[in-house]
Amino acid sequence: MTFPIPDLYPALPELFVLTMACVILLAEALTKDRYLAYGMTLFTLLGAAAITAFTSVPQVQTTFSGQFVDDAMGDVLKLMAYLAAMASVVYSRRYLEERQLFRGEFFVLALFAVLGMMVMISANHLLVLYVGLEVLSLSLYALVALQRDSARATEAAMKYFVLGALASGLLLYGMSMIYGLTGSLSLPEIATILQAGVKDKVILAFGLVFLVAGLGFKLGVAPFHMWVPDIYQGAPTAVTLFIGSAPKLAAFAFAMRLLVDGLQPAVGDWQGMLAVMAVLSLAIGNLAAIMQSNIKRMLAYSTISHMGFLLLGILSGTFAGYTAGLFYAIAYVLMSLGSFGIVVYLSQNGQEAENLEDFKGLNSRHPWLAALMAILMFSMAGIPPFVGFYAKLSILQSLVGAGFLWLAVVAVMFSLIGAFYYLRVVKILYFDAPKADAPAIRTAMDMQALLSANGVAVLVLGILPQPLITLCTYAMQMSLQ
Repeated sequence: MTFPIPDLYPALPELFVLTMACVILLAEALTKDRYLAYGMTLFTLLGAAAITAFTSVPQVQTTFSGQFVDDAMGDVLKLMAYLAAMASVVYSRRYLEERQLFRGEFFVLALFAVLGMMVMISANHLLVLYVGLEVLSLSLYALVALQRDSARATEAAMKYFVLGALASGLLLYGMSMIYGLTGSLSLPEIATILQAGVKDKVILAFGLVFLVAGLGFKLGVAPFHMWVPDIYQGAPTAVTLFIGSAPKLAAFAFAMRLLVDGLQPAVGDWQGMLAVMAVLSLAIGNLAAIMQSNIKRMLAYSTISHMGFLLLGILSGTFAGYTAGLFYAIAYVLMSLGSFGIVVYLSQNGQEAENLEDFKGLNSRHPWLAALMAILMFSMAGIPPFVGFYAKLSILQSLVGAGFLWLAVVAVMFSLIGAFYYLRVVKILYFDAPKADAPAIRTAMDMQALLSANGVAVLVLGILPQPLITLCTYAMQMSLQ
């Protein structure tokens, strides 16, 4: 038996990240130089971005017997994932140093998580999707438990692991039913077989239920959201920052590969399920966030509502909806990076700045940070001229264009409710007196410069969204041809 040698060119970024993660692991073990691991991690992400950009071609490429796909949508998502991971590492540096967590394990686990995201983004096969998902998930479980002397972090990691294992089981069971029905694990082949018609619609419906349930957990949408607030609050804030940003891009890719590339002929079956999950996410996320006094939990429930918005773009089943979903995923990651980045920045001298009262009167203590936080809160609320407004508008336009006017109305109503808790943060920043024992804010120029760039990007992409929306449109055109 002879095995064809696969074309490794489309998978060069993945091979580079895997190799460098192993090299960093060895280098840190031999030298004990944590800053070497830090620098090599940033170099790895920059190198992967360069390789992805230089190997990108307009045509869709497949390798490993069609199980791995390299297309424009995947390249855009990968580049954004590298950017988010780099920002997370830079934002986290001082936080990790103060808590004796600035170790090679953090950087290696972060790189393996990025590798899992890359595999998910380029998967063209159900098992490859699952392998990428597990590489990402196992890395995140370990990152949440990185602060081993923290009972809260350990509890959060155990919850995440148990619920994650349950979700993985649901996904595998759904995949097995689709395989039993179609006789294939290849996403394009599954789409072709479903298009031709299958005899047993009941098995298809049950398979879709399990797949959508597993997908809902990974996206963190209701009613599979129970892990999100506990893990966001329990994990070290630097890890929460990482979990709340780049993995959302991989989750969007997971939904696109699974539902659009593989199960598009069954769009009528999964649209309804996504609609229910989206409405529940908007309702639970926005209403529960109002009651939170912990900003990490508030942003966790905010994430649930934002992922509900993301589902609205996918469930429209149209090209405009998929493009709006990609734009929304990128915009959300930029907003999430900045929001959690400021929380990490203010968590100084071993103290956590995770309660809303810790942000009281921030304008009188550090006007620039207060202005950045206000920009991010306005953007998340969907107030113009920030990128969050245009992201939500593009989703609503795609819904109306697809005939889902009622869903657009529901989304607008819950967005108005959600504006309350974002504006409450702005009120705390500018109109409340700071705590008497509020510590002085020490400056870190690298973090401050990156946070400033993050905030400016949120503003500029709201005023001039066309370049990014054009890029998203091009990526979808090239990938769905």
